[in-house]
Amino acid sequence: MELRQMEVVVAVAEHGGFTAAARQLHVVQSAVSGTVRALEKELGVRLFERTTHRVTLTSAGAAFVPAARAALRAAELARTAADEARGVLRGVLTIGTMQGVWLGLDRVLGELRAEHPGLTIRLHQAAAADIRAGLRDGTVDAAIVAFDRQQQRGLTVRSLACEAMVLAASPQRAFDHPDRVRFEDVAALPFVDFAPGWAVRAAVDRAFRTAGVERDPVFEVNDIVAAAELVRHDLGVCVLPESIAARFPDLALRRFPVGRPRWDVAVVCPAGDPTPAVAALLRHLG
Repeated sequence: MELRQMEVVVAVAEHGGFTAAARQLHVVQSAVSGTVRALEKELGVRLFERTTHRVTLTSAGAAFVPAARAALRAAELARTAADEARGVLRGVLTIGTMQGVWLGLDRVLGELRAEHPGLTIRLHQAAAADIRAGLRDGTVDAAIVAFDRQQQRGLTVRSLACEAMVLAASPQRAFDHPDRVRFEDVAALPFVDFAPGWAVRAAVDRAFRTAGVERDPVFEVNDIVAAAELVRHDLGVCVLPESIAARFPDLALRRFPVGRPRWDVAVVCPAGDPTPAVAALLRHLG
């Protein structure tokens, strides 16, 4: 069994088919199919069920793929260790991120690439639950995220920033005060909310729950720019981290004087010693 064979099987599993895996691996589909068949023959089991419309893992395949991922990761760590001994980092560093969580990450990544030009950096943008799953199964190496305490369990967490969240509204919408607002003042307003699973949504839900106030989500979006557009046209109000809201200077911002939602951003890694690439990232994050 070769590492390349395991890489092909993992690609088929992750991308849901031979054609998509071939595209990802930059080879022809027949090469992917041939590699899988050869490995199945060697192992004496079928790894995939094939139909005309879909490719799914068999029970043997479902057991094989996590072990293959672990083997590929171990091989990558071995190569990285050898490179590190020469002062060189190579391979792929996958960083999980959420929309709006930036915090100078462009500067950090620029410094990291300048120091290690052989390192490929892959940004994986997803909801909090998906990033946490990636950290646990090894498909995400580190994450810059806003996890709550429950999501942090079993992971190594280092705080990067903490800020208040504010209410963003159209300048045309009238309020009693120009710069502050209470939860009960906005409970009856139409809300632009992010989809469940988003860190912003979880923080806002907690704050309103703690205040004993219910709100009415009229719109659910999965994009910050879309949320701002809805607010700009006075179709609703939205609670955002202040640093994100500041990107839209034409919106009117108001603070919650009591019980304000908090946006806590941290760098999160799997428990244990970090890989050399993750350690380099942590150094540049300061």
